[in-house]
Amino acid sequence: MPGYVELAVSVAAYAAGIVAQSVAARRALRTGARGNLGLLGRLAGDPLYLLGFAGQVTGFAFAFLARAQLPLFLVQAAACGAVGLATVFGALVLRWRVRAVEVAMLVVLATGISLLASAASPAVARDIPTTAGLLLLGLPLLAGLALTRGGRTSSTTALATLAGTAFAVLAISSRSLADEPLSGLPLNPLAWLVLLAAVLGQACLASALARGSATATVAIMDSVTMVATSVVGLAVLGDRTVPGREWAVGVGLTLAVAGVLVLGLSARPGTTSTPATSATREPV
Repeated sequence: MPGYVELAVSVAAYAAGIVAQSVAARRALRTGARGNLGLLGRLAGDPLYLLGFAGQVTGFAFAFLARAQLPLFLVQAAACGAVGLATVFGALVLRWRVRAVEVAMLVVLATGISLLASAASPAVARDIPTTAGLLLLGLPLLAGLALTRGGRTSSTTALATLAGTAFAVLAISSRSLADEPLSGLPLNPLAWLVLLAAVLGQACLASALARGSATATVAIMDSVTMVATSVVGLAVLGDRTVPGREWAVGVGLTLAVAGVLVLGLSARPGTTSTPATSATREPV
């Protein structure tokens, strides 16, 4: 049960952070902030935006703790579902405009997450051998680093895929590390791999956002992360399902990915109506 509580706190914190940061960003735009640097400069001194950032950090921390017990297919899908909770709050309390397609896809996303929750069986993950982990998980990061630093890719889709892959490495490594004593993490090479994955993921995400649609970028990134972590968690890390509920994992993951993709790819250009069409949160 503690794992589910930690996951619920993580999703709530992420949702609160999305709402706070969205409100702060819109307020900054109304007061005349223009351009990325001008907007960031104004937001850096906004207590509401900083509160939202604190929510994102809290969400990340509790998601890390939840991975000690819960399978990755549930944790990653629930993290993506935080935008749905933020949208519900925004629509009911802040009167954000929500289109019919967004409502439909939020229902699809919620249904998928519910199926995944019903199929999840808590268990401690198998440990990843240090050498094999650094080799197998480090290679995608090195390839992504070489591609981005060498300027060999400028495609928004490719950069979003690289970001999703990096965040998948972060989640997979975290799943193996989450049950370890926190005091020993600085000495564990896989913990440094998590840090490298986070930095590379953010760099690829920023590059993709600078070149294309924010909503499409986040949708592709989240989908890659969900699928990659779910496959590796079930095949390698020993993530478990409730006997007889294996079908719910396939259906639930399909619905969650479909909901995220349709929400992102169907967004109207330039819309700021809801976080479902405008938020760009950091995945866990």
